[in-house]
Amino acid sequence: METEHVDETAPGEDPADRPSWWHRDHPVFTPLSGFFTGLVAITLLPGIYAAVLGAMFSNERAEDLFPFVLVLLLVPLGLLAVPRTRRFGAYLLLGMVLTALVVAGVAALVLWVMVETGS
Repeated sequence: METEHVDETAPGEDPADRPSWWHRDHPVFTPLSGFFTGLVAITLLPGIYAAVLGAMFSNERAEDLFPFVLVLLLVPLGLLAVPRTRRFGAYLLLGMVLTALVVAGVAALVLWVMVETGS
C-alpha cells in the first residue's frame, strides 16, 4: 500500500523554508521541549546568573541583585498570555514547578535524614 505525498506549501512558498515535519506535526514535540526547557531554566539559569553577578560586582552588590533572578518566573506567564505559545508556556511552567518541588523535596528528605542520624 502506497501513500500519496501531499504538498502542503502555499503557492509561491519554498518547501525548504518550512520547519521539518516533527516541529509542526508531532504531538510530543511541544510538551517535551517545554518541560525540559523549564527543567533547564530552573536548574541552570540561577547558577549562571549568580556566577555572572559575582564576576561583575562585589559580593554585597551581587547578593543585592540576585533576587532579580525571579524575573525568570515571568517568562512562562508571558508565554501563557499569547495564544500561539500557550501550550509551550504551560509545559514550561510545569517543568519549572515540578523541578522545584523535586529539588525541595529531596533537600528536605536529606536534611531530615541527616538530623535524625546525627550526621
